[in-house]
Amino acid sequence: MTVSRTGRPRTLAFLLAAGLLVSACGGAKVGESGDGTAASATSGADGKKPCGAVNIAINPWVGYEATAAVIAQVAEKELGCAVTKKDLKEEVAWQGFATGQVDAIVENWAHDDLKKKYIEEQKVAVAAGSTGNKGVIGWYVPPWMAEKYPDITDWKNLNKYAELFKTSESGDKGQLLDGDPSFVTNDAALVKNLKLDYKVVYAGSEAALITEFRKAEKEKKALLGYFYEPQWFLAEVKLVKVNLPEYTEGCDADAEKVACDYPLYDLDKIVSRKFADSGSPAYELVKNFSWTNEDQNLVAKYISEDKMTAEEAAEKWVGDNPDKVKAWLPTG
Repeated sequence: MTVSRTGRPRTLAFLLAAGLLVSACGGAKVGESGDGTAASATSGADGKKPCGAVNIAINPWVGYEATAAVIAQVAEKELGCAVTKKDLKEEVAWQGFATGQVDAIVENWAHDDLKKKYIEEQKVAVAAGSTGNKGVIGWYVPPWMAEKYPDITDWKNLNKYAELFKTSESGDKGQLLDGDPSFVTNDAALVKNLKLDYKVVYAGSEAALITEFRKAEKEKKALLGYFYEPQWFLAEVKLVKVNLPEYTEGCDADAEKVACDYPLYDLDKIVSRKFADSGSPAYELVKNFSWTNEDQNLVAKYISEDKMTAEEAAEKWVGDNPDKVKAWLPTG
C-alpha cells in the first residue's frame, strides 16, 4: 500500500512506467474487453442506459483489491457492466487516464503531484469523491516490543535500540522494513533528516510485510516496519505505532526535507474525464460508493485470511449489506 502514499514520485515506478503500462494493460482500451475485443454494451437490470465496458485499475494491496471487487460485483450484477480489472502500480495507473486504458482508480492515497498533472494540467482525469476510508501510514513495532520496551514508541529513543534491529541486509544499522518498493514513501528521508541509525529495506510486497510482522510477534523478534490502516491484519496482531514528529500542514512539501509523521488521509476515487462524461451508470456507482474501514477490512480478511477469491468475498459482503449497496446505485 504505498509507503507514504503522499504522492511523492517513485523512481522505480517511473523508470518502468512505459513498459509496465503496455504489458500490464495488454493494450485494452475503454470500450474493449480484457482480450482487446470490443465489449458489447449490455442493458442494466432495470432497462436503463447501457453500462458498457469499465476498466478498473488494481493497485497492489489487498484493501484496494477489496474495494475494487465490491464495486465490480455491483457494476456487473446490478448494472450489467463488462468490468475489466487491470493490475497496475499507482503512478502507472494514472497514466492510463490519458491513454484511455483506465477508467477508475478506486483508492487513491493523496498523490497531489499526480492530481496536478492529470487533473489540473492535462485535464484527463477528475476526482470522484471520498471512499469513506481514513488512511493512516506510519512506523510500527509488534506488541511484544512495545510491552517490553515501552519508550520505543517515541522516535527519539529509536537510536538506542538500533542494535536490536540489525539484519544482514541493513549491515551495521538498524533495519526499517518497508513493503512494496513501488509504494510511495518518505521513510528514507525521515531516517536521514531525523538522524536515525537505520537503513530502509524492502520486504517486496504487502504479503511479505505481514508475514514478517506475524513472525516477529510469534517468535518475539525485533522488527520496526512501515504499515498502514485500513488493514485487516491489525485485528490479528495489534501493531503499535511509533510516534514520529507531529505532522503539520506543509511539513512534507519538500520530499528531501521531510522530518514529520505522515498525515491522516481521506482516501478518494479518481476517474478519467471521458468516463465521467460518458453518462455510464458505472460512473454514478463509483461516485456514490462509500464505506468504512471496518467494511474494507472485513472483505480484505475474506480474501487474505479466509482464502476466498476476490469475487467470492465481494459477493458475500454485497449479499450481507443490501442497504449500503442500494445507496450507491444510480437513481436517474
